[in-house]
Amino acid sequence: MSKSSVLFVCVHNAGRSQMAAAWLRHLAGDRVEVRSAGSEPAEGINPVAVAAMREVGIDITDQAPARLTWDAAEASDVIVTMGCGDACPVFPGKRYEDWPLTDPAGQPIDVVRQVRDEIRQRVVELVAQLPG
Repeated sequence: MSKSSVLFVCVHNAGRSQMAAAWLRHLAGDRVEVRSAGSEPAEGINPVAVAAMREVGIDITDQAPARLTWDAAEASDVIVTMGCGDACPVFPGKRYEDWPLTDPAGQPIDVVRQVRDEIRQRVVELVAQLPG
């Protein structure tokens, strides 16, 4: 059986979706294919998100915001959206989850830590639901 594939989508692909992808890679290892993208990708990863993830031993400095593509969505089993609203396309036959999370852009580290921890909890629940 092929491994599950999860795509995390937010607007800028610089904070929430990058943290979620990092948590999924960290918690599920190589049993899940992980993608993240944004409807309007930023120039770089949110430095406060990088700092918050570093505090829990996860380095996301090698990640870069990517544009959401049809191919990435089509190749994913689960698509998790995070506040991208109408900018997130809908692909028939995919499992969707929408996680209403605070956008960490421009937020102080205390707020970003809360977002990071909420994302971790949601990723733990998602991993438990994936086949394999």
